[in-house]
Amino acid sequence: MTAAPGPSAGVPEGDQEREQSAGAPTAVTSTPGSTAAFAAHASEGGPTTDEWRRVHFISPLVRGWIALVAILYFVGRDWFEGLFDSGSRGRGPLPEGVGLLIAAGVVLGVVVIIAAAFLVSWYFTRYQVTAEHVRVHTGVVFRQQRQARLDRVQAIDIVQPFLARIFGLAELKFEVADAGESAVRLAFLKLDDARKLRATILARAAGVDTDPEHPEEIVEAPEREVVAIPPGRVIGAALLSGTTIALVVAAAVIITLGVTLDTPIIATSFIPVVIGVVGVYWSALSTGYNFRAATSPDGIRVRYGLLDTRAQTIPPGRVQALSIVQSPLWRLKGWYRVTVNVAGYGASASNEGQARASLLPVGTRDEVLQILALVLPDPGTTRPVEVFGAGMVGRDGGEGFVTTPRRAKWLAPLAWRRNGFAVTDTALLMRSGVLWRQLVVVPHERTQSLSLEQGPVDRRFDVANLQFQTTPGPVAPRVLLADSATAWDLFHGQAVRAAEARRRSAPEH
Repeated sequence: MTAAPGPSAGVPEGDQEREQSAGAPTAVTSTPGSTAAFAAHASEGGPTTDEWRRVHFISPLVRGWIALVAILYFVGRDWFEGLFDSGSRGRGPLPEGVGLLIAAGVVLGVVVIIAAAFLVSWYFTRYQVTAEHVRVHTGVVFRQQRQARLDRVQAIDIVQPFLARIFGLAELKFEVADAGESAVRLAFLKLDDARKLRATILARAAGVDTDPEHPEEIVEAPEREVVAIPPGRVIGAALLSGTTIALVVAAAVIITLGVTLDTPIIATSFIPVVIGVVGVYWSALSTGYNFRAATSPDGIRVRYGLLDTRAQTIPPGRVQALSIVQSPLWRLKGWYRVTVNVAGYGASASNEGQARASLLPVGTRDEVLQILALVLPDPGTTRPVEVFGAGMVGRDGGEGFVTTPRRAKWLAPLAWRRNGFAVTDTALLMRSGVLWRQLVVVPHERTQSLSLEQGPVDRRFDVANLQFQTTPGPVAPRVLLADSATAWDLFHGQAVRAAEARRRSAPEH
């Protein structure tokens, strides 16, 4: 059985988000008039007019440098090898000097053609920022026009691939409700221009008006750093992750089989395992290195990256669900990982998608509570540290948590005391897991719908599971093996709480 809480029942997700945007709580507090002050102290000349603009002229080179290198390699490989092969000189039908000139001409011609293609691609790529939309036109033969409404902006990222950092360029990406992927990608702009344009989009999305006769450059809002992760902790977290456990188990199995079967061939199967593990380690280091989280009037700002860097800005109220996970080896250091569902990000399984959904790659208990304070400024309880602490590491009842009844312990022999939920005035807390502990937090107004599931075995033990739907993402809120009567009460009560919270919530601007 499924229920959609409140007046948004049966409304598509994108429309639900528009309905919520009329009154969702802010995740970051700001001083009165702070956003207007940014425009008041700006100077003229910023990218706030409605004129069409072009990206940086070397953008096609930064985007397609790999293809350029590959073409030059295949075209010039034979000629380059001939320079070191003295025995082959003079054997061709053409004199040596003529052959070199022809090879050089071919390479030069390819470079000219590629440069011309890049120039044409740059010329036909334009963007425009108006008071209501941002538009991007690309393509020569097959033209593409993308447009996004500023009032639907969910999150804004500034991305700098390694080559773009060398040239001082950046890619601007921002998400809209129900997009599933980046609605607009501007690649590439000067880093300062990208920052100014992001500030412009955020300000206009927040409803800041500028004088049309005197367009002003809206400066980036100030920020206050909340969490900074040292590099040593990132390295330690990668070494103590579940990947290391998988590596040790795989090594033990391969060595045992090699000794038992007395063949070294099995050892070669360890090579792809090592390659995969190295890739996972590198991903963890590159996305967790130099991680910074800060709060500003325009949202939660996150920066990270080793070679490729990213700066994300998540506007207030866009976090739909939050998950706190602790792996077995991380308990030795008291570390946790925080991931979120953000409206517009979608449920991408790529490394980039997982990194964007990480609000804290590895942090201490105090840092987790600081991140929670950004996402949920009002915890809805007078004992937030104790309640959320019980959700992170607690077992059995206490601090308002309702666990799986004893009669159903055979369905989860190790986790039945850990599985449970608690309700505060502003959010629903769901905990689960014994080896990998997890606490999921969903603000009441972010519950889009919920369903109650009960299989034949569940009916035998008189328990049920509840699934909560928010926007797509890595966090899947569930209440596991709850007493049937309790599950029904939570099913109906959460629908009422969600509808009431949406009516009470404040605007997001």
